[in-house]
This record gives sequence, C-alpha cells and structure tokens, in this order.
Amino acid sequence: MDTILKRLTALHPKSIDLVLDRVVRLLGALDNPHQKLPPVVHVAGTNGKGSSIAFLRAFCEAAGLRVHVYTSPHLVHFNERIRVAGKLITDDALDAILTECEDANQGLPITFFEITTAAAFLAFSRTPADIVLLETGLGGRLDATNVIDRPRLTCITPVSLDHQHYLGNNVKTIMGEKAGILKSGVDCIAAKQGSKLLQKVLEKAASAARAPLLSEGKVWFSRVSGGRRETPAMIYTNGDKDRTFPMPRLVGQHQVRNASLAIACAEALAPDFEISDAAIALGLNTVQWPGRLQHITQGPLIDLLDDGFELWLDGGHNKAAAEMLAQHTRRWRKDDIWLVFGALNQRPAGEFFTPLQGKLAGLRTLTIPGQDNALTAEEGLAAAHELGIEGETSATVHGALQSIMDQARQQGRSGGRILICGSLTLVGHVLDINTL
Repeated sequence: MDTILKRLTALHPKSIDLVLDRVVRLLGALDNPHQKLPPVVHVAGTNGKGSSIAFLRAFCEAAGLRVHVYTSPHLVHFNERIRVAGKLITDDALDAILTECEDANQGLPITFFEITTAAAFLAFSRTPADIVLLETGLGGRLDATNVIDRPRLTCITPVSLDHQHYLGNNVKTIMGEKAGILKSGVDCIAAKQGSKLLQKVLEKAASAARAPLLSEGKVWFSRVSGGRRETPAMIYTNGDKDRTFPMPRLVGQHQVRNASLAIACAEALAPDFEISDAAIALGLNTVQWPGRLQHITQGPLIDLLDDGFELWLDGGHNKAAAEMLAQHTRRWRKDDIWLVFGALNQRPAGEFFTPLQGKLAGLRTLTIPGQDNALTAEEGLAAAHELGIEGETSATVHGALQSIMDQARQQGRSGGRILICGSLTLVGHVLDINTL
C-alpha cells in the first residue's frame, strides 16, 4: 500500500492545485461513485472540522446508524482517513481500491488528495450505510470533495487565516472559498464566526446560494452551567427549549462549541434521522479524536518523565488554534507549562507563539522528522526569541523530553505539563514513536 501511495503522490507536480476538472474526470471513469452515496453532511472551515465530525459520528453511531467518514490528514496510518460503515478501511481493501483508481486514472495528472478522495467515494458507494460525514481537505469551492451536488446538510466551522497561499490573503476571501460548499435549498449549520465581517460574508454567500443558514448565536446557542461546587454540564438551546447534556469527553472549552455544532447538525437531520438526546449524551461520553488536547498516560515517552509530569498532544497549527490552547491552559500554572514545538513552514511560527507569551516555563523546538517542508528547529526558536520566549532546540522528541527533565531537576521542580504541539504531522510522529 505504501508503494501505491508513493506513486500517487508523484502523479502531479504540485501537492495542492485547486480545480475540479481532474477529479470529475476520474470519477467519470469510475462510473461516478459520488452520485451513489447515502445522504452526505459536508463540513468546511478552518478549525474544528475533524472534532465536529467526530462528535457527529459518535451521535449517529450511538443512535444505531451506519456511518461512512472521510477526514484528513491522518496521524499515523492513511487508513484513518476512510472509515467505511463504522470501521477503518482495511489495508487489503485500501490497496485494491487505490489500485483501481490508479488504473482508471491512466497516468494522467491528478493530485494525491483528488485521487484518494475518489477512492473514498468508491469505497463508500460499495458498502451500505445510512449517512456520509465528509470533510473538505483545504478550502471548499474548489475542494475535491465539492463534487457532491446535493448534500443532505452543510456545515461551516469557525474560519480564520490559514493556507493563504491557496485560499487568499484575508479572512473575507477565505470565508468565500469555504462557503463554496453551500448549495441551494440545503440547510447550512454554521458556528459563530470570530468577527462581524466574517459573519456578514457568510450570510451574503448563503443568500446568494439560496441556502438556509442556521447560525450559532442566532438560531441555536450553547453554554456551560455549574459552578465550582457543581458538576458542569453543557446546555444547548434552540428556540425556547434548553437541553442539558454531559460535558464532552474531548478536553477544552472549544470542544464544547464543536460538540454544540454537531448537536445542531444532528437536530437538522431530523426527521430523516432520529438521533435522540440519549444518543447524543452517549456520544459525548464516548467520542474519540486523537491528537486534540490528548492526554498521553502510557508508552515509552511517559517512561522518560519524572513523577508529577504530564504529557499532552495537540495538532492545532495556526493562530486560532494557539489561542484555544492559551485559553485552555489558563487553568494550568504558567510556570509548570513546557512546550515542545515543531511545525511545517507554511505559516509564520510567530503567530502560533504570540497567544502563549508569558505562559511557559520553557520551550524546546525541533524539526519534524521526514518532512521536506518542515520548519527547522532553529527557525522555530528564532520566532520564539523575537517574542521574548526563551528555549532551546532539540534533535528529537526524546531529546526534548530529556532536556526538559534535566532543566526541571536543576530548578527543583517536582511536576508540570509538557505540551507537544504545532502540527498534526508532529502529533502523528509522536503517537507513532510512543507505540514502539
């Protein structure tokens, strides 16, 4: 399978080239499997797409539905991108379907994401299921997933600056690209955006597309109840009805918003799908989405840490994600937070560090192994130094953790939290080496 994936990567000189012609051509050669799918929920946005889909999948499966899921990128194994009727696609099935797509493509130029998206559609079209949860890869309007003419529902998560080289240099243009998934007569469930400008751009796009827009803060709301002495709960409101749910299993205040977005989607799927409050509650308690404020409690990396130290992973890689991390870590003592940072060179590292200024006990930067477009450890550290954040470079994750332990011992520290972050690629590398 790895050999096939490598060949597919070489079919186009660019890793990203946003047009639909190539994928439409290939899908035609495959007898248009994207037209033979169960009802589709199509999700675009900048942050929270994967988590929102994970919540919605958990709700649907708790309600007894068979769910196809397509997300990207993967953390460790490519199979993670394609979940067929509730189960990750097997190596043998993936090998066969990629080969079929490669043969149908006949060596013509096509990007890796386009041909693997076609493979996902082909797999989904051949296995019965009740619903498809479909995540855009990058943008929306020209994303390979946007060949679905009539989804059952669309969803827009919070939008912010990211991938400017491909989507535009301002949030207004980027929102226009993301909103390209909206379809006439198809409800769009939308998270509250970070500015009035973005909200207006989305509303204008929905009006132009004749797509009913059901927005957070206007149609539905969520909040957390409970004080210090009470068990917190999530309150979801639509109209004059409050519904109380347990707090999401995924950590972070932003996950409450992602969960509420998924609840709004589940609500909008009625009456075609019956997803009860009991199913939603069960889904909130059982949802899994690795690499998003994930607490690692066992494995070889944990063996490197002294008692009293915790290890956390998060794949957030842009300014908005760093702001969410900063918000969550407010409850942590700032002199006990250590950052291990590695990123790709597609965005300024300073944007990630800015929200974390003054919150860190120390920093280690590294170059993500095996990535041609990785930001070097030296470049990452230079960006941190410009903001007054002190740190050191490390050659490996193991080396970074050992260095932090050495410094903590010298300073007489008896505990702390180490957060490895900056890229999903780095998180995937960490999860991989922690299983050896």
